[in-house]
Amino acid sequence: MTAIGKLSLFALDCPDALALARFYSAITGWPVASEDTAADDHWVELDPGTGSVTIAFQQVASYRPPVWPGSDHPQQAHLDFDVPDLDKAEKQVLTIGARKGEVQPGETFRVFLDPVGHPFCLVLIR
Repeated sequence: MTAIGKLSLFALDCPDALALARFYSAITGWPVASEDTAADDHWVELDPGTGSVTIAFQQVASYRPPVWPGSDHPQQAHLDFDVPDLDKAEKQVLTIGARKGEVQPGETFRVFLDPVGHPFCLVLIR
């Protein structure tokens, strides 16, 4: 089977992106990428130093933590897949059962929902 995209990033919603990035940095040993500018951003990534999959932290207003186990407040996360052609990849993921998200906040990525509603993004390789 030919791959549609390459997994590049796993993102976690949180109330304070930099604080959670520092927590996971301590666990993984990966430094916070651009920590000097991260404090002003609502998006922070770790730098695994290998060009492989990393973890990102997306600061959101009114964050409600998941309840584990349980479904009152389910886990909040999404996957990003790098693709060379957004239009082609969009057609491919729609064909295999994805739904395009109603809100599309950017031009270099597109938000989709998997068959059971988990969000993921296709991100244009730059």
